[in-house]
Amino acid sequence: MSVIAVGSFLPPPPPYRRIKPRFTTMVSLRSDAVSVAETSSILRKLKEECATPLPVLRQVADAMSADMRAGLAAAHGLPMIPSFVEDLPTGNEKGLFYALDLGGTNFRVLRVQLGGKDERVVATDFDQVSIPPQLMSATCEELFDFIALGLAKLAAKDDDRLNLSPGKKGEIGFTFSFPVRQTSIDSGILVKWTKGFAVSGAAGRDVVACLNEAMERQGLDMRVSALVNDAVATLAGAEYWDNDVAVAIILGTGTNACYVEQIDAIPKLQGHVSSSGKMIISTEWGAFSKRLPLTEFDRAMDAASINPGEQIFEKTISGMYLGEIVRLVLLEMAATGELFGKSIPENLYTPFILGTPDLCAMQQDNSGDLQGVGSLLYDKARVESTFSARKTVLEVCDTIVKRGGSLAGAGIVGILQKMEEDSKGVIFGKRTVVAIDGGLYENYPQYRTYMQDSVKELIGSEKSNNLVIEHSKDGSGIGAALLAASNSMYKHDF
Repeated sequence: MSVIAVGSFLPPPPPYRRIKPRFTTMVSLRSDAVSVAETSSILRKLKEECATPLPVLRQVADAMSADMRAGLAAAHGLPMIPSFVEDLPTGNEKGLFYALDLGGTNFRVLRVQLGGKDERVVATDFDQVSIPPQLMSATCEELFDFIALGLAKLAAKDDDRLNLSPGKKGEIGFTFSFPVRQTSIDSGILVKWTKGFAVSGAAGRDVVACLNEAMERQGLDMRVSALVNDAVATLAGAEYWDNDVAVAIILGTGTNACYVEQIDAIPKLQGHVSSSGKMIISTEWGAFSKRLPLTEFDRAMDAASINPGEQIFEKTISGMYLGEIVRLVLLEMAATGELFGKSIPENLYTPFILGTPDLCAMQQDNSGDLQGVGSLLYDKARVESTFSARKTVLEVCDTIVKRGGSLAGAGIVGILQKMEEDSKGVIFGKRTVVAIDGGLYENYPQYRTYMQDSVKELIGSEKSNNLVIEHSKDGSGIGAALLAASNSMYKHDF
């Protein structure tokens, strides 16, 4: 069995309430046949409630399109956040540009030498640094000083291939994947921290101003030319190499989607003048919640989370949550169906004891007795399992993963439908590329297959011949540097 890593899935930020199964009192006289029947009943009901036949997928795709339109018009539907990225890279960009990517417990710093149409990306260099846990709850100044120091160290490295032109200020594309209320290409107010961060003094402030102040304290003569999230940066990075890219998706620990929209189709930006007539819109589709096939286990997980009633789509399709849903199902099966014997394994009560990488590893077990599944269950949850129990565990994993991948595909089609409805033929009448990044998509083959099958089923074989779903690995780093170039104060020199 090969164990496949699925990126870095973060543990849930505290507090997370301990969920008990519905029935925890074991009936000592119950026969094995009754226990098996109850386990089968739970599995059958789970499969029914998670099913994603074509009519369900169509409803989800249609609801996604409708929520996008509502969000573009007003404060209803999806957030549909304008990125103020109006000019995508053309390939003419030249010079040295930096990218700073802060989206979780690691941050990356890149510098990229661009050589125009002929040479494109001449050279790159990068550092990846882990954020010390104490800085995740430190002050705004302490966190941004640490980030600026990492930037200064990379900038000070000697490399003959990477040179800043004399007299020019270093320019940065800042990928900041936390909720931001953006007002221009180079400014945005932090709404709140997520992903376990609780940095004081930053919420309500312009994060670009926070970084600028830290760079000044480090003596760095640089400026942020573009503030973006990872989905927007991924779209820019992919479109640099392929002009047919129209949509970008992040499928990892969390999820988001963005696409290129016409300015005149954004009522809430009425009066805004765009040089290109277009703008990338960050849908924030994790907040979507309409027409989704949900179960009691989804509702229990949501109720126990730090944001009940929010991010329902994300909780159904992203890597942060798939393993936890499976744990809750197995806990119920252990309690009412004696899946793992007469007692409930104590470790199964521990939230997030099973991660999505564990589901992926179990689904890659091709051994006849599923011993790899058994070993993982024991290592993670101290669960002793029979062959029959291991087969049931795999069925639970597949049910949750199939639903997640299929719904992600329906979401993608919802975006494409909305774009096609506005301009007939702009999507389905020509080659269109959807760029996807994230460890969940990259490393979980079953999830990826279910997502792709869902897209093809919804749009049909003929239209799907024009649609390319492309992996854009680490595209957000180069993309951020390219957006710094596209919005450079020196772009007239290209």
